[in-house]
Amino acid sequence: MNGQNYAEASDFIRNNLRLKTFPVAVKFLKDKTFPEKTRQPSVVMGKRVAICQAVTMARIYGWTVGLTKEDVICVPAAIAFGFSTSTDSAASLGKLFCSGSYSKTEEVGQAEATTIQRLEKDEYEAILLAPLQRAAFEPDTIAFYGNPAQLMRLVHAWTYGQGKRVQGHFGGKVECTEYLLAPFKTQTARIAIPGTGDRVFSMTQDDEIVLSIPGKFLAELVQALQEAGKKVGASYPVPVFLNFQPEFPKQFKELGKELGIL
Repeated sequence: MNGQNYAEASDFIRNNLRLKTFPVAVKFLKDKTFPEKTRQPSVVMGKRVAICQAVTMARIYGWTVGLTKEDVICVPAAIAFGFSTSTDSAASLGKLFCSGSYSKTEEVGQAEATTIQRLEKDEYEAILLAPLQRAAFEPDTIAFYGNPAQLMRLVHAWTYGQGKRVQGHFGGKVECTEYLLAPFKTQTARIAIPGTGDRVFSMTQDDEIVLSIPGKFLAELVQALQEAGKKVGASYPVPVFLNFQPEFPKQFKELGKELGIL
């Protein structure tokens, strides 16, 4: 898809599902070359940020954001995305989980960390994020934030064409790996429940979850969203069933009969 089609696809999905924020296009870069007008937090803000903060800058501010290891201050994310000197990211994350009382022992933490999608040290030099409608690059991952009913429709669209249920892999922490990295590495859609960091640092709301897809499936998702469930009226907002006669409490009925209503 070209940039114009990204804009059309983004507008269609946002309007169809009434999403509050922009879908986010994500690219993993082998070098630190960013497009023009990319905002690199350490340069334009003089601050280092969490990766989830950069996601919010893209989906709410509409910024194109570039991240290198010099921009990322979130320790677990830096470990998971290969922006640290760790030579054993699972062991490092296990130590962190234990020290924060997220795991009973370092061994338990490491066991969980081995199930988290991770990048090797310096495997990628940078991450580029932008609103999908303004993306000047081919996304590796596209992330959609919404409430469960909104993203249910994207699940309908995914299963319509793929014949596979959307996977979820939940840990309540370092969830940026789930909605940014996992779809790229596994080449399938993922549902993520944003973790503690997302809520503390990136203002993710209590009713928000994330569905992410590999970028190459965007056109198929748009087409499927138009077709999935249309014969039974599936849409968002979900159309409620109103073809029934309600029942009222006994007292209401008695007064209704007295007044000639019933």
